[in-house]
Formats: sequence, C-alpha cells, structure tokens
Amino acid sequence: MFAVSHAASESAMRSQCYEVMPVAWVESPIVDIAQAPMQGDEGAPLAWLVFRPDMAVAIRDLRPGDHVVLLSWLDRRSSRRTQHASTRGSARPRLGVFSTRSPDRPNPIGLHPVRIDAIEGPRILVSDLEAVNGTPILDIKPVLVPLAER
Repeated sequence: MFAVSHAASESAMRSQCYEVMPVAWVESPIVDIAQAPMQGDEGAPLAWLVFRPDMAVAIRDLRPGDHVVLLSWLDRRSSRRTQHASTRGSARPRLGVFSTRSPDRPNPIGLHPVRIDAIEGPRILVSDLEAVNGTPILDIKPVLVPLAER
C-alpha cells in the first residue's frame, strides 16, 4: 500500500489529460435529447452502432443475443461542472452526480446496457439504447456471467 499527499494528488489530477477515441457512432431515430427516454428500457427504439473499419477484429466475436454495456461520450448536453442533480423530477432531493445516471458530470461518460439484435458487417443493431443519433461510442464491454459460469 502507498500514500499520496492530498496536495500532490490534486496537482497531478489537474495536469493529467487522457485521450479517448470513438470506436463507433450511434445511428438512431432519436435526434433530439427531448425525445430520448430516461433509460433504454423505457421505450428506446432499435439503434445501429456503426463501427470504424479498423474495429472489425474487435467486434468479430459478438453475436446476436449477447448483452453488452456501451460506454458513450455524452457530447450533446452535459455540464462538466455539475456536482449534484435531480433524479426524475424536481420533487426529489438533489443527489451527488456519482449517485445518479445524469449526463451532467465531471466526465460525461454514458453507460448503456443493451442487447445485440443483429450484426451486418461493421454495423450492430441494439435494443434499449436511449442515446441520440451521432453519439460517439467509446467502448463495449460484455455483461459478466455469474462466477460459476466463467
């Protein structure tokens, strides 16, 4: 175990930058944030993920029926300075953003559990994706099966 002084770690955090690049983009009938459901399982339409050509090997083992988690960059409406947010209306108390799925957060990374419905070359059709058309996808992770099945 090691210790880092608060001042040293805070200084290091401010000076660090990390480069991310999209691996795919969303093609969806949702073109405006106001149209998007709060969560994907609340009526999101089918949407395509369109991958960069150089991602062919990375997606080759995905199959229809697989459940995956998409990480997206919420590039349309997010405030990186927000530290608290309302959840589902103003009647509820505001919570720290790390206790919510609000797009307003220090790093506007979206997390989307989806099911793969079809694959056509560099395009994957998914269910339950509430992201807006053109949203960049940063990564895909498989949903883990129970430990006994691994």
